Order: sequence, then C-alpha cells, then structure tokens
Amino acid sequence: MIFEIILGCMIPLFGTVLGAACVFFMRGELDKGFRSAISGIAAGVMIAASVWSLLIPAMEYESSAALGKFAFLPAILGVWCGILFLVITSALLSKVNEGELLNKAKRSFGESSMLFTSVTLHNLPEGMAVGVVYAALIAAPSGEALGGALALSLGIAIQNFPEGAIISMPLRAEGMKKSKAFWYGVVSGIVEPVGAALTLLAVSVILPILPFLLGFAAGAMIYAVVKELMPFVSGSDSGAVFFALGFSIMMILDVIFG
Repeated sequence: MIFEIILGCMIPLFGTVLGAACVFFMRGELDKGFRSAISGIAAGVMIAASVWSLLIPAMEYESSAALGKFAFLPAILGVWCGILFLVITSALLSKVNEGELLNKAKRSFGESSMLFTSVTLHNLPEGMAVGVVYAALIAAPSGEALGGALALSLGIAIQNFPEGAIISMPLRAEGMKKSKAFWYGVVSGIVEPVGAALTLLAVSVILPILPFLLGFAAGAMIYAVVKELMPFVSGSDSGAVFFALGFSIMMILDVIFG
C-alpha cells in the first residue's frame, strides 16, 4: 500500500517532466496550432477529472450521502472556495507583479513568467487533490478506491504533459537555454508531490472534511482551465476537438480504473 501511495503521488510529476522535455526537440518558434492542441487536451482532462474523480466521489462520500438531497452541499461549497481562493491569490499575485522583483523576471523571460507562476500556483491544489484521494484510500482500502486514485493520478499526469511543454517551450522561444527552460517546467510540477505529501501528513484532520476538499480541488482545477488554458483553445475547431479528446481520455481512465 505504501509503495502504491508513493508512486501515485509521483505520477503527476512524471507527466510534467516528460512535457518539459519536449523543449529538447523544439525547432524554432512554438507553433500556435500545437499549443492549442496540447492546451485543449489538458483542459478536457482536467474538466473530466473534476467531475468523475473529485465531485462525484465527494457527493457519494458517507458524510455527504447522509445529507440526502443536499449531498451536493459540501462539494459545491468546496468548489466555490477553491475558485475564490485562486481568484484572490491571482489578484494578489498581479499586485506583487508590479514590484521590482517580478518585473525583473518578466524582463528576463517575458510574459511566460506569468504562465509559469500561474501553473505552479494551481499545481499545489492539484497535488492536494491527489493527496486527498489517497487519504480516502487509507481510510477505506479497496481495489475500487485504489483504481480511482490511480485514475486521478494518471489523468493529472496526462494534463501535466502539455503543461510542462507550454512552460518550457515558450521560454525557449524567448531565448532561454533548453536546459534552463526544461528545469523551469520541472519546477512548476514539483509542488504537486509536495502538496500530496503535506495532505497525507494531515490525514487525520482531512478525512472529516474530505468532500469539501475534493470540491476545493475541483474548483481550483476548473479555474485553471478557464483562466490559463481556454484562451489557447477557444475560437478554434481543432482546439474543441482536442478538448473533447482529453475529456474522453480521462472519462475512459476513470471508468477502467475506478
């Protein structure tokens, strides 16, 4: 069980590393069509994961089910808290960005600094989401719970692949060395296993509010999709197709492993 938990918490980081490694195969400028495609897949995976791996389990959890017709309350409260948390954090980040330190960063590698910061920021709740589902597995071990946890880990890894790419490749396009751009992509994903580990360490506190936390993680992921990924997907037929592809992949994973 311990090995499965450690592996499950690390799988999302592997996706980020593989995506960031795409920078070593990059030639010239980052193609807009490619960026639209990988953003669409990532967005589809994250929305599907929010529904099947987070919100549905949150409403089916024992404490939620006991509320009867109002089983949605803990989850929906979590969703709004997750969204508002990132809205407030993003606003604070924008104010900090007006300071000298981040202005210097922007001069160093352009507007991609904001994407790097935003992706890193929303990766923390994603890591917490993984920690939460493995906390649920610890509380009630079963093959079904293990499969659902693995499905979420794989789903986040799939969406982390394009995220790693859209961090590292624009940085390379702006003149940064390939190796340095690669490590920026990797660093953006390191917060995920850290968030998962911190969540698991606080498992005794987390379990009573598990449905709320699952909803919180879903809200954070929905915010990240709309704010960071959809601008690269909207207005494009191919973007819509790749969004549907990502959604389908995650749905299939959850059914197979869940």
